[in-house]
Amino acid sequence: QVQLLESGGGLVQAGGSLRLSCAASGRTFSSSGMGWFRQVPGKEREFIASIRWRSGITYYADSVKGRFTISRDNAKNTVFLQIDTLKPEDTAVYYCAAKNYYVGGPWGITDYWGQGTQVTVSS
Repeated sequence: QVQLLESGGGLVQAGGSLRLSCAASGRTFSSSGMGWFRQVPGKEREFIASIRWRSGITYYADSVKGRFTISRDNAKNTVFLQIDTLKPEDTAVYYCAAKNYYVGGPWGITDYWGQGTQVTVSS
C-alpha cells in the first residue's frame, strides 16, 4: 500500500509560479511511476505529467508542455510539479497518482491517489 500526500496548493495571481509536492510513504517500487492530474468541477480528471522513479524519464500531456515540469527526489520519496506562468484556467484540484509498475509513456490506470490540493489562480 502506498500513501500519497500533496501540498503546495493555494491562491496565486496569474503569471506567478507554484510548486506542488507529493510525499509518498509505504511500499514503493523502483519500477513504479508517479504522476499528476487535475480536475475541475463537472469535468473528468485530466492527466498532466508522469515520471518513472528509477530513471526519472518524464512524460507530459501535450496541453501542458512548456509550463509544467515534473521532477522527483528519490531520497525523500517526493515528486514535484512546477507550474510557471499560471493562468486562471489552471484553477483546479491537483492530484498526485502512483502506479506500481510503469514503463513510461501513456499513464493508463492509477493504483493510488492522493487527496488532492486546490490551486486557484486569480486574474
